[in-house]
Amino acid sequence: KKLFEVKRKDQMNALKNLIELNDVNQQYKIIDIMLKGLFKVLEDSRAVLIAADVPPDGPFPQDEKLKDAYSHVVENTAFFGDVVLRFPKIVHHYFDRNSNWNNLIRWGIGFCNLTGVFEQGPHSQVLGLVRPSLARRIPSP
Repeated sequence: KKLFEVKRKDQMNALKNLIELNDVNQQYKIIDIMLKGLFKVLEDSRAVLIAADVPPDGPFPQDEKLKDAYSHVVENTAFFGDVVLRFPKIVHHYFDRNSNWNNLIRWGIGFCNLTGVFEQGPHSQVLGLVRPSLARRIPSP
């Protein structure tokens, strides 16, 4: 949990910088790159965890590869939540075109809900807010 808190602090700083960037075109470009990377990591991590049959509600894995995959799922799912809540129009611009991303993030949310990592503390509301924002379709201008 301590490593998660450190990672979340880094993510929030990156998000703050993105918010302060007053160039919408740059925000689109950065978020596009960020989402592609985030979902690649989420997809790879899911494959590792499923192959090793790691239950989200079980003990934290001891194997380094499994620890990394577990952490990546929790961190990237939370970060996606932060980004979609702050930049819904931009995220939907890319997200709505990729059904695999929808499946991945829903799996990630389900996994995270079972871990207990989000039950208390400053990040407890993120997952609950993400699902409704995914259901919303943002009209294009």
